Amino acid sequence: MRNNSAVLIFANTVEKEILKKGIPSSEFFDELNEQVLRTVKKSGLTYFLITENEQIGNSFGERFSNAIQQVFDKGYENVISIGNDTPQLTAAHLRQTNELLRDKKIVLGPSLDGGFYLMGIHKSLFRRAQFLKLPWQTASLVKCVERLIHKSGAASYRLEVLQDIDDAKDLNSLLHIFSGISSEIRRIIVQLLRKSFSFFQKKQKIERSTYQYSFYNKGSPVILHN
Repeated sequence: MRNNSAVLIFANTVEKEILKKGIPSSEFFDELNEQVLRTVKKSGLTYFLITENEQIGNSFGERFSNAIQQVFDKGYENVISIGNDTPQLTAAHLRQTNELLRDKKIVLGPSLDGGFYLMGIHKSLFRRAQFLKLPWQTASLVKCVERLIHKSGAASYRLEVLQDIDDAKDLNSLLHIFSGISSEIRRIIVQLLRKSFSFFQKKQKIERSTYQYSFYNKGSPVILHN
């Protein structure tokens, strides 16, 4: 008998991630995509990868809800949705979620920014119309989902809070996390931050040089006659 849970990897391609998050490194997003695939395969759960090429809908809420429905339509009782932007996510998180879904209707893995890096949900609790109304990609998302669950009377569970990557500012935060970040991802982040710092230094140097030239040139004589 097959497991009645499936993992939905709801993630963009490398090209889309570079544009969306403003981090100019295909190497970085390649590694994140490869890591999440390794993690899911290690969990032993069936998974489906749905990128922007397969997503249907105009808004994020529409695309995400439609992707969840696609997995339920394949006959699974539970969907565990994740992205590709949480380097600390492990196979243990996925296996724990799968076990919790035997007794709970929903499992949330909150992100530091108020969203979530993981959501495990039973099909009886999924209401597409309600999901479309949620404040997707905002700091109040998890609280709104939990209020919705509380009203339904269903049991829920929270995993530990993890750091996800929304933009370049989050890279520095990840370096201060001493566990759960692979050495390869850490190496790439350090390289990116060094490049960014070098660019900033060069920019400041050029700006200072331009300012000094403009200041000292203000009293230059004007030639009136040859």
